[in-house]
Amino acid sequence: MKFFADTADIADIRELMDTGLLDGVTTNPSLVKKSGGHFIETVTEIARICPGPVSAEVVALDHAEMMREAEVLRKIADNITIKVPLTLDGLKTCKALTSEGTMVNVTLCFSANQALLAAKAGATFISPFVGRHDDVGYPGMELIADIRMIYDNYDFGTEILVASVRNPIHVHESAKLGADVMTAPPAVIKALFNHPLTDKGIASFLKDWEATGQKIG
Repeated sequence: MKFFADTADIADIRELMDTGLLDGVTTNPSLVKKSGGHFIETVTEIARICPGPVSAEVVALDHAEMMREAEVLRKIADNITIKVPLTLDGLKTCKALTSEGTMVNVTLCFSANQALLAAKAGATFISPFVGRHDDVGYPGMELIADIRMIYDNYDFGTEILVASVRNPIHVHESAKLGADVMTAPPAVIKALFNHPLTDKGIASFLKDWEATGQKIG
């Protein structure tokens, strides 16, 4: 499963890139606002740091304006993925862009039927939001399981990009269900390293090593 960082924070992206674990980045207007940076400049810098897919979202709601904005965004770098909402105009834009060889991430997916439409429109990625589903009492991972089954039934090439990931359990369940990608805030990705037995083991080894009075090198 590919790991994407859901952030526009340049420092966090650099740190995660250094681990060798990061495969891409997803952004949206809210994340860019939170980072305090200029939208185009921030996306440009992210695309330079991360060679994998970098999602940059259009803000227009009609097809013609989405295409205009997409034209600006995809000129930033070859690894820019245009992010469009799961609407009729969004899927029309998706079809047009993917037909031209541009990667497209269809976002704000909340049903398996929506995911089916996105795949038929040629989406590179579909972004179902599991955390927001959990928030309203619907098990978000059931949506991932349904989409995985449908895509496998018809051999769709669209990658399932699990979004609105809130915790390590979401990551674990996404991997078990065969999701292609998960995108999470840097804090969630870093939390995957944590386990009390790992910490306990390290403390024990260090204590024993210090007792020997030896040094390496």
